[in-house]
Amino acid sequence: MTPEELIAVGLRYDVAGPVATITLDRPEVRNAQTPAMWRALAQVGQAIPEDVRVVVVTGAGETFSAGLDRSMLDPRGGGQGTETAAGLLALSDQEMADTIGAYQEGFTFLRDPRFVSIAKVRGYAVGAGFQLALSCDLRVVSEEAQFCMKESALGLVPDLTGTKPLVEAVGYSRALEICATARMVGAQEAVRIGLVQAALPGDQLDAAVEQLVGGLTAPVVGAVRATKQLLQGADDRSLEDQRRLEREAQVLRFREVAAGI
Repeated sequence: MTPEELIAVGLRYDVAGPVATITLDRPEVRNAQTPAMWRALAQVGQAIPEDVRVVVVTGAGETFSAGLDRSMLDPRGGGQGTETAAGLLALSDQEMADTIGAYQEGFTFLRDPRFVSIAKVRGYAVGAGFQLALSCDLRVVSEEAQFCMKESALGLVPDLTGTKPLVEAVGYSRALEICATARMVGAQEAVRIGLVQAALPGDQLDAAVEQLVGGLTAPVVGAVRATKQLLQGADDRSLEDQRRLEREAQVLRFREVAAGI
């Protein structure tokens, strides 16, 4: 997509060397998300260059994302060509599921082992905003950050791929409690329960993320990628399978490092 097309759906995308930055850029509505934004995110994910090693996701202004744009829930519709909940309800069950699957692709690309993804969160990350942050490998936040899985309060479930990483981060019981109560989780609690890596004063957040990016881009290119690939799904594999994958990955690493000497 062109920069102008991205701006039209509320996104900015910048690449500087090995670092790509995706910014939700609708500060006037606290970076509320729309289906058009999710579809654009999926296209951005497909176009990330091979030499990018870190992807930072953030929000313009003082809010990461307040979640779903409420206009999507307006039964009167949001104008011609705008996807709304009413439009979803007009579909068959399979068509609705397929459409949600397309929305999910705007989140799943952040798990790609080619790069490490970082959510840089200021202020609120609610609903879809929380799930976007959860889609990233790492989360670094300001001290005033607040997370909330709001879907249950609307009679819905989280459906933008946030449930699995939430359980992986905090465990089943805590994840259920957070989702079912739709309560706010503050930054300090988020650190304590393993939801985020660090919570810092707002004026230190940019520098902390820059330092993290520097650490992630310092090692040999393939090492971090191979490590991410090894760690993904490690909980679901047997020790024997994990040992085998470690051996196979290390053989490849030795060969590549030796070839570069």
